Formats: sequence, structure tokens, C-alpha cells
Amino acid sequence: MRALLVVNPKATTTSGRTRDVLIHALRSDLKLDVAQTQYRGHARDLAQQAAEDGTVDLVVALGGDGTVNEVVNGLLAHGPGERVPRLAVVPGGSTNVFARALGLPNDPVEATGALLDALADRRERAIGLGKALTDGLPDRWFTFTAGLGFDAGVVGRVERQRRAGRKSTHALYVVEALRHYVTEREHRRSGPISLEIHGQEPVPGMVMAIVSNTSPWTFLGSRPVFPSPSASFETDLDIFGITRMTAFRTARTVRQILRPLPAAEGGERPAGPAGKHLVSYHDVRHFTLVSEEPAPFQVDGDHLGDRSRVSFTGVRRALRVIV
Repeated sequence: MRALLVVNPKATTTSGRTRDVLIHALRSDLKLDVAQTQYRGHARDLAQQAAEDGTVDLVVALGGDGTVNEVVNGLLAHGPGERVPRLAVVPGGSTNVFARALGLPNDPVEATGALLDALADRRERAIGLGKALTDGLPDRWFTFTAGLGFDAGVVGRVERQRRAGRKSTHALYVVEALRHYVTEREHRRSGPISLEIHGQEPVPGMVMAIVSNTSPWTFLGSRPVFPSPSASFETDLDIFGITRMTAFRTARTVRQILRPLPAAEGGERPAGPAGKHLVSYHDVRHFTLVSEEPAPFQVDGDHLGDRSRVSFTGVRRALRVIV
């Protein structure tokens, strides 16, 4: 099997020595080419070239969620299909949410061993993905989440701190979330975002909207969060929105999102966060988020700037992943 390993040399949890060990291990079972990313978007370009080449069977992403997202967008630059190479992930970033959602070990050496075992056993999984569409801009695939509004604003603040030299830590996310909460006083009470689903009345007044492609996904390390507990790689997309962020209601909602969920019985969906200020939809294939003014937008934890209108589509069995 011919494979391409796309390496983010700035991945925060892998050293050069560790990467050499991983490359040696993968070359024991694969005809492996290795490419290091050199600029933002390079992983996408490398994966797209591999998909168009037609001789690569597998693309392995070694890095964090940003690297994985770029690789996915490169593989699917021309849409899903049988000729699209399979994807494998070796976590190397500070969060690795997608790898955890697939059930992979967070340690890159252990994850490489799990990958080689999966290849030997020919284990793969066809997963659904989300696709975000904005007029005049390239479409963007996402693996676990997208967001418009408050949560994307926090991601943007963290990215600005990282560009200024700050290390990405859990504490940094908490601090920037609190700062963003203080500065967004007006929008906390009357949000500019509306949800539009065909055949239904629009849902206005949202401060933030989180689109989930799986559940749980992790935040602050390995802590699972459940904004949409029924979201799954096997269904379309779930939507979670907040229309009012007073201190009391926000604290209550955060507790609900972070609480462990009991196993559902009899095929019932697990209960998610509840309240008059919350919006929740499960397994929606097409919908649009519209903001009265440009609002921060993120996919898979990558801030993409401000958007006024984003349409979403769930695409089932979009990509084959080695697990």
C-alpha cells in the first residue's frame, strides 16, 4: 500500500525524534512518502495532489485538528468517491478532538501502533462529515464541529494570542472565554443569528450556534462535552444554539454540557442541555445560519473570520478512515 504522511513540524506534542520513530514504524508496513507542511493550507494542497495523483491509497495526517481538517479538505476537493484515498490520523496537536472521537489513543506512538494493527486487520470506517458553504468563498469540510457567534469569537481570541507568542493551553481558552463574555455584553442579551431550515419558521435571536458532526467531542484536554449528545458520524448534523447568555443561565448550561450522560435505553436519544433559552435540532441535512451583522466563524477549532451567512450540509459516508 502506498501512503503519504503529511507532517506538521510545528505540532505541539511530537518532537523530531518521535516523528523519526513513527516514520520508521510506518515504513515497515507501507510504501511511505513523507511531506512536511510549510505554510497554512499546505496540508490541504498535499492531500489534494495525492488524491489527484491516483496512485496513493492512504494519507496519514500527523498533527492536530487543524492539520487533519486541511488534509480532509484536500482529499475531498473534488467531492467524495471510491477513488479518494483513505485517511488515517496520528494525533500530534494540543487537542486532537477528531482522533479522540474516533477512539484513537492520544499518544502518537500508541496511535501509530493502533494504525498498523488496523491496516493489518483491514479495519476501516466510512464516516459522515459536515460541509459549510459561503457565497464567494471556498466550501469547507469539517470533521467534528463548526460554530458561528460566541464560541467562534473565543477561538479567534485564542488564535490572536497564539500569533502573539502565547502557548495554547487550557488556561488560555478559559481566560479568553471569560474575557469574551465580559466584552460581548450587548450580544449576550439579544443575539444576531437566525437558524433557517426549509419548511420551518426561522429561529432568531441566537448568540451562538454550534453545529456538531459527532458526540462527544472534547475540550480542555480530554474532557467530553455534550452540546448535542445524539450527534454521530452515522447521521447528518446536529444544531445547538443559545438565545440568551445571562450569568446564571450560562453557568447552568455549561454544567449541563459538561455533565456525564447516562447510557440511553431502548434506543432513546440521550437527553441534552435543556432550557427556554436553548435551541436544539438533531440529524438535519441542510440548513443555514444568518447573522444580522458579520459574526465570528470557526470549523474544527480553526477561526475563518467573520461571516453573515453560512449554509450547512451533512454528507453521510463521505470519507473512509482507518481505525
